[in-house]
Amino acid sequence: MIHLAGKSKTYTRYLLITVIIAAFGGFLFGYDQGVMSGAINFIGPVFHMSSGVLGFVSGGIPLGAFFGCLIAGWLADKIGRKIVMFVSAILFTLSGLGCAMAGSVAPMIVSRLVGGLGIGMVSTLIPVYIAEIAPKDIRGKMVGGYQLAIATGIFIVYLVNAIIANTHSMEWNQDTGWRMMFLAGMIPGIVFFILLFFIPESPRFLINKDRTEQASSILQKMSVSPKEEIDHQVQDIKTSVIAESHNKSFTKDLFKKGTRMALFVAIMCSVFQQLTGVNAVGYYAPTIFKNAGAGADAAMVETVFIGVVKVLFVAFFMGLIDKLGRKRMLKWGSYAMALCLILIAILFAQDPISKAFDVFIIVLIVLHTASFEMSWGGGTWVLISEMFPNRIRGRASSIASAALWLATYVVTQLFPIMLDKLGDVWTFVIFGGFCIIMGLFIQIFFKETAGKSLEQIQTDQKEAAAK
Repeated sequence: MIHLAGKSKTYTRYLLITVIIAAFGGFLFGYDQGVMSGAINFIGPVFHMSSGVLGFVSGGIPLGAFFGCLIAGWLADKIGRKIVMFVSAILFTLSGLGCAMAGSVAPMIVSRLVGGLGIGMVSTLIPVYIAEIAPKDIRGKMVGGYQLAIATGIFIVYLVNAIIANTHSMEWNQDTGWRMMFLAGMIPGIVFFILLFFIPESPRFLINKDRTEQASSILQKMSVSPKEEIDHQVQDIKTSVIAESHNKSFTKDLFKKGTRMALFVAIMCSVFQQLTGVNAVGYYAPTIFKNAGAGADAAMVETVFIGVVKVLFVAFFMGLIDKLGRKRMLKWGSYAMALCLILIAILFAQDPISKAFDVFIIVLIVLHTASFEMSWGGGTWVLISEMFPNRIRGRASSIASAALWLATYVVTQLFPIMLDKLGDVWTFVIFGGFCIIMGLFIQIFFKETAGKSLEQIQTDQKEAAAK
């Protein structure tokens, strides 16, 4: 029995272990998101890649993830969340091996696409899975654990990249070092696959498939609440499922009143997460640090520091998301990021950039990263996981997640071109402008979901649509 965040209510160790194992899939996401930031400096010269080809190799993960999301949502609602997570672990492991063994650009791209399929599956299902098993009063914190795993994966891969890059010669790194960076990514894939054997299927999925007794047993193991309360929870879920079952068409379910607004908000939030520029900055972090005046080795070490910042501020996010609410954290996080990006643009406009400005730019990048992790980093996954009905949650969430990965791919492709054609100043001004729009969007369109059961959120959406 474990007490969480000073709450009087208690939850079982079984629930926490289940959440931790599921959230570990985010580590795969984070590792693969960050591995290119180290390898990119070595594989470009080896394979004689142009900036366009280099951007496409970097974009292999988000492009594959776009299709992985769409596949995952359909499979998850048909055969369950857990089986699809197994598939994602296998794909990620094969991707790491394929990238490490690549002898030319083509197999590198294919391997990145394969890994993207797996990451897309993970990014769709894990927030949904955790939301479906988490108690309503700490659901944001538990789904936020997925973002913590992502941030930890990014930190670890930055550390791995820095160790490899700084302890060997350039010749060794161009021949072998970058391969080791990718090969190390097989480890979390294998670990995740093994750990999945120890977690149950989602109780809400089981109830949707009329396996009520099995679902009730799992919920009882996850809570110390009396059986009567568990039975009441199961009945609420069944009532919701029955109410949703009148429409057998997924399309009708998706575009009915209430749900279509939820879909609109979820898709926009998914796209907005990438328009903060944080993933683009992450892919090309060493380049940005070098432009700010750091050497190649120093830039790699500084990206490790960013990894530490990510982990630290995701932890703060987890502690606050259920207390302050989603709306407040997303709104003010947007404005904080906008301020950082506009100040970065002002500093880049100085010619020449002084050493003091170099330091300020790096500080602002770190503050931007901290603001992102305190808001849109985990907040987007929380929102997507909460907003859809039980019967179509997997497929509907997959559409929103696919929008996120499509936006990731587009931004990844455009970011180096923007830096080249528009320059540092206008690139960061544009991202800053998007952040202001994001804050206004949340203020106008998003209805708070903190502290409500998934079924209550659906009831609120229906009532709002009926007005």
